[in-house]
Amino acid sequence: MRPMASRWMRFGAMMGLISLALIPTHQERAFAAAAAAPAPCKDGWWADFMLGSYHIHPYKHFDEVNPGVGAECWFTSQWAASAGYFRNSLERPSFYAGALYAPQFLHWGWFRLSLMGGIISGYNYGKFGIGGENNHTGPVLAPAAMTQFGRFGVNFILVPPIPADNLPFTVGFQAKYRFK
Repeated sequence: MRPMASRWMRFGAMMGLISLALIPTHQERAFAAAAAAPAPCKDGWWADFMLGSYHIHPYKHFDEVNPGVGAECWFTSQWAASAGYFRNSLERPSFYAGALYAPQFLHWGWFRLSLMGGIISGYNYGKFGIGGENNHTGPVLAPAAMTQFGRFGVNFILVPPIPADNLPFTVGFQAKYRFK
């Protein structure tokens, strides 16, 4: 079986097992747990839609249309968790997960600055790869500017260069919608 198909099958199986684990055995337990448990995303959650990217002084051609989806769960007005998927500029699938920190002193009405940190797949990280050399999963730390207009917003993410893939500084663009 091809490696990409194998990865998708493992990912699908893992998501299926997670879904089965989340199904309650009795409806009453689900309602009781929901009523007793505090809301994990008490400052709201967002659906993110990755749109594209702009490469600053590229040395080669990159795909700047990068569709994808993700979610942000804001625990407080300063801290959130984020995860998602997009098709990266090298035309590879990328999965990411991490945290966002947006200190209160960097909020100005509809605009705020933040820092994103976590792991991302789909790039050649060389010796910095998680799980060994030439692994396609690695760490990421990127500043971001976030805007919000009611339930809608846009994230501008400055992704640092990834030398092993000759990827220059990149600005990623995400549209987002707030559910709560």
